[in-house]
Amino acid sequence: MIINIILIIAIIGITIAVICNNIKKKQNETPEQQIEVDDKTYTIVKMTAYVKKRLDEITKINLYDIGLSEEELKRRKNKKYELKKALKGCTYGDVNDKKYVKELIYDILSKEYGVDETNISRAIAFDTPSLLTAQDKFDILIYVYKEQFAYEALTELIKKYNLASLKYIAGETKPSYVITADEINDIFEKEQIVLSFSDKLNVVVQRIYQKYKGYSSIDEIRDMNIDGVSGGVSGLPESFLSQVAQTDGDYLVQVAEHKVPRACDSIWIFFQGKSIRLAFLSFGTESELKRVCQNIYKYNNPGQLSDTNGYKINEMKDGSRIVVVRPSFSETWAFFVRKFDVKRSTLEQWFKGEQGSTESIELLKYLVKGARILSITGEQGCGKTTMLMGMIENIYETMNLRVQETAFELHLRKIYPTRNILTFRETDTISGQEGLDVQKKTDGSVNIIGEVATDPVASWMIQAAQVASKFTLFTHHAKTFPNLVTALRNSMLRAGVFKNERTAEEQVVQVLNFDIHLVKDFRGKRYVERITECIPIEAKNEYTFDYRQEKTLEAKFNKFFDNATNYFTKITNNELYTYRNILEYIDGKYILTNPITEENISQMRLNMSEEDVEEFDEFLKRNWGIKSQKLEFKQQNDNILVQDNKSQPKKRGRKPKQQPEL
Repeated sequence: MIINIILIIAIIGITIAVICNNIKKKQNETPEQQIEVDDKTYTIVKMTAYVKKRLDEITKINLYDIGLSEEELKRRKNKKYELKKALKGCTYGDVNDKKYVKELIYDILSKEYGVDETNISRAIAFDTPSLLTAQDKFDILIYVYKEQFAYEALTELIKKYNLASLKYIAGETKPSYVITADEINDIFEKEQIVLSFSDKLNVVVQRIYQKYKGYSSIDEIRDMNIDGVSGGVSGLPESFLSQVAQTDGDYLVQVAEHKVPRACDSIWIFFQGKSIRLAFLSFGTESELKRVCQNIYKYNNPGQLSDTNGYKINEMKDGSRIVVVRPSFSETWAFFVRKFDVKRSTLEQWFKGEQGSTESIELLKYLVKGARILSITGEQGCGKTTMLMGMIENIYETMNLRVQETAFELHLRKIYPTRNILTFRETDTISGQEGLDVQKKTDGSVNIIGEVATDPVASWMIQAAQVASKFTLFTHHAKTFPNLVTALRNSMLRAGVFKNERTAEEQVVQVLNFDIHLVKDFRGKRYVERITECIPIEAKNEYTFDYRQEKTLEAKFNKFFDNATNYFTKITNNELYTYRNILEYIDGKYILTNPITEENISQMRLNMSEEDVEEFDEFLKRNWGIKSQKLEFKQQNDNILVQDNKSQPKKRGRKPKQQPEL
């Protein structure tokens, strides 16, 4: 009886062991999914759906239910966590996460889905160039150029074929900056590109990725080293099409045939100061444009974009500034990605060797080293932020920098990781005014304000420039110097700091030293139009008490009315300052015009090192003939000594005997 029981237990144990072993083998093996092959199996749509399904399975599988060993469980958990992290990070603009996800998609397609040399052309017609769309050709061109030039690929392509030039296109009477499908077709023919299977699969993987986790047609463009990219800013919105449908059927036919661009066909790049429309690219549908807008701003959880909160300003993981708008705040879904190339943010890059550029760069360096309060003005896209980045290089290392921005744009710690720099920005709960108040308690020497855009920030900037820091740098959108003074004065009044216009303007004029005005011309060229010095007009006390000395009442009244006349003249005189240009851009040349005033020169010398003072004195002498104060002081002392020697009485006594000549 006991033997039978033992045998039964042994058989049950062996059976359980065999079953567990088979289960473990099946779990460790990759399940072979049956893929029904037909004409549509290897299209982009089918492969995208399969990739989504497989990645979803990998990230959602419960590893604890499949009986893995401790080592294998740890390995699978790390792989699962890494994939989840990459799938999340790639939507924020992280190029490393994007690369990881694309490599995984590559393996899924080549090892599981069975993509090979014969069927890959069903996704994109690589073997039949006549069937390739302009977008297909552009994707291939960017892939090939990226292999050689990395993130300069688009820049090299545009420069090589002079695509950033004004041109006329069919149906338009005025020239514009646009890259057409015909141009892409011509370039593709000239390049004579030959792709291997691996190259073809990489192009397909990119197309699948941008539909799944990327930013649609702008995915690769956004990564390039250009000034920016935007979408949804031209073409007809969906709301307009629904209105037209009731009245004009022919117009809808033209839209359906893509003869009239829609909002989802709108893709623009900002390249070297020029806004260029990519007429050959499109998001395809309004829903795809909406998807991009809803995903592109999500880095660091800035909050929900909703109908009640119709815009979001944020940054992406690579430091790009992103602005997203949506209906009903705007007529269509739209986004604006603004990139700042910190490597190119130097004063030398700004002037690019033009005549007079050496003196201009020297002048800007001395203004910063001399701790002058500087404003950088100009229209949107003229390069104010880039100029500000270049000027900060010349601030002495011993000074602590405190920066206030609407969205993180300067990223100064990327350029100067060893310097004492801290940046603040506005949030939904912390205003710019509060951020600037905090700055006062952070031992900062230099206040840098990315953009004086609101009245509280403008008013605080004026106050901080007076007492809270050694000097201040800021940007503003004023067109002329008087406009800058007026705008700052009005901000002070609206913020309630002052009630009297004259008093507010006096405060602005006393604080502001120099204005650097930037211009972007019609052809996208950006340059420094002028550097203007602000010269306050000092109020002189011209009142007298001469009426007391007069004997007659009439004479006393005359003297009193003289004082009254002086008083009313000062009250009604609006000229609290004058200004003059010390540098101008004339006929393609930078010319130093009027010299800097003595007061600013003396203050600049006090804030410079001894070595810089000597170089600054040489600069003044060379360009304006202004002598060094040290030299003038030495000459004055020498003259005083000579005069003193002449005025002193000669001492009487015997002259020393002369030595006989040998």
